[in-house]
Amino acid sequence: MHITFQDQNLTLHALKAIYWHEQDSLLLADLHLGKAAHFRKSGMAVPPQVAQTNLANLDELLEVFRPQKVLFLGDLFHSIHNKVWEVFAEFMQQHSSIKFELIKGNHDILPAAAYEYAELVVHEKPLILEPFILSHYPLEEVPEKLYNLYGHLHPGVLLNGLGSQQHKFPCFYFAKKQGVLPAFGAFTGLAIMRPKKGDRVFIISKDKVLEV
Repeated sequence: MHITFQDQNLTLHALKAIYWHEQDSLLLADLHLGKAAHFRKSGMAVPPQVAQTNLANLDELLEVFRPQKVLFLGDLFHSIHNKVWEVFAEFMQQHSSIKFELIKGNHDILPAAAYEYAELVVHEKPLILEPFILSHYPLEEVPEKLYNLYGHLHPGVLLNGLGSQQHKFPCFYFAKKQGVLPAFGAFTGLAIMRPKKGDRVFIISKDKVLEV
């Protein structure tokens, strides 16, 4: 779905990413790469295909939009180093014409050498690209004339169906001064949002993005 927001042209994609036309950039949050491997190491039965699904979805987005830059809004890698990081580094090398940048989140705890090995640009603080300020957490105070786009929450909404049925959907959620992206990762949960008057909510239902 294409929208004009903050006088910028944005495409909200059903694979849980935003393409920002003016910056020729792809924005996504909360991949949590390596999470499945981390849980399997702890003895939990998690399918190994999770990481492959995440990278396949990212590869599809790169093919569709062919951006100059990819901006990760935190929690790119879930925990301590495991073999999935080498797979991801190789993936970025295969797309060496694209600049990959990370605004660090609470799960981004790899040593600096790991990011350098992957040639990933890392931002320790929120990144200002007017009219947006990009962060992992929602900012307590948003600078004047800027709009905060962030991740972290894994937003979703609960909609009533026929009868007493209820369905949960991941969503893009835009409030007055801040907007949150859905979690990109295939192995993540949902935090149910409570929309207020004036908020804009775009649910992801299968392969479609719909405003509700």
